[in-house]
Amino acid sequence: MKSTSLRTLLLCLGLLSLAACGKGKEQGQQQMPTPEVGVIRAQPQSTPLTKDLVGRVSAFRSADVRARVSGVLLKRVYQEGTDVKQGQVLFEIDPSVYQASLASAQGNLASAQATYENYHKAAERFRKLRPQGFVSQSDLDLAEANERSSSAAVQQAKAAVETARINLGFTRVTSPIDGRAGQQQVTEGAIVGNGTTDAGSNATLLTTVDQLDPLYVNFTVSSTDLDRLRAAQTAGKVVLSDQNKTTVQVTLPDGSKYDQVGTLDFSGATVDPTTGAVNLRAQLPNPTHRLLPGTYVTISANLGDQQNVFLIPQQGILRDVGGAYALVVGQDGKVVRKDVTAENMRAGNWIVTSGLATGDQVIVSGLQTVQPGAPAKASPWQPDQKAPAGAAGNAKPATGKQ
Repeated sequence: MKSTSLRTLLLCLGLLSLAACGKGKEQGQQQMPTPEVGVIRAQPQSTPLTKDLVGRVSAFRSADVRARVSGVLLKRVYQEGTDVKQGQVLFEIDPSVYQASLASAQGNLASAQATYENYHKAAERFRKLRPQGFVSQSDLDLAEANERSSSAAVQQAKAAVETARINLGFTRVTSPIDGRAGQQQVTEGAIVGNGTTDAGSNATLLTTVDQLDPLYVNFTVSSTDLDRLRAAQTAGKVVLSDQNKTTVQVTLPDGSKYDQVGTLDFSGATVDPTTGAVNLRAQLPNPTHRLLPGTYVTISANLGDQQNVFLIPQQGILRDVGGAYALVVGQDGKVVRKDVTAENMRAGNWIVTSGLATGDQVIVSGLQTVQPGAPAKASPWQPDQKAPAGAAGNAKPATGKQ
């Protein structure tokens, strides 16, 4: 009996000890403070719709300078790689053959004019004598026919003179546009023109002149992105700019911003079947000739305005296997997860197009100390506010291109 009573007493003491420990733990949990987080209130606003793309610079105008008559190239007049003016002489071709052709054509013209004068005077006499019956009608008809034929011969001779003069002028090869002349393609002493007297495919290429101010920036936008933009425009979420109002900011290969802003001046009407993209082109001022054709640059195209979007600091948007989301402090003081759509950034902020509501308290700092369903104490977030020291967690802010 004594042994049974002792065991009962020990069991009661053990139960009392466990109850005391549980009560102590509960009191300890109740004493843990609610984590404090920094939040911003989501407010809808408009922001420029930008798209980062890669473009290639090309000359505004590029003209091939070709020999339009055949002959021996005598000399190059311009300095390679320098700016030239329209009409400036670049090359000289041996003009002797064409000078002789012009002289011959001028002689033929003089002969034709003399013949015409003779026939014209004879026809004039016959026209005066015919009313008096001193010449027959057939003689008058023949005289007038000779007059007309000789007049046509004069016109042909004049055309031959003009052709010879033009060919002689082609021996002085001039620049067709203002721009920068390139490297000489044919050396002095070579026969150019390849036996042709026109500017056909056989004409010898002498050099190229490129207009460098302004320049073109050629780039492409995928048809999928364009479909999304049109759908957003239909839904009233995006207001696209007119073509002549769409601006382009160029980033140079060294990472610096180009000091001139371009304007979109061409948008293709078809999709390239090999790339699934649409060709676009912007015109870019280049007064100092800093950019050269062929350079690849990064561009940020301002395509319009996004309406009723939320700008959330980068650290306020998280990602996991389920996609992008934000943690929000609800009206009851508890943390709620909200899945959002955030595909683009601007000035260090994610542009959230869906998933948030006006007035939502989005947690920006202290994210590692809270989890969905747990309470949190919200306070306004300041840009220089740091997360609590020693905080840890699995959630990581999303990263992306600005």
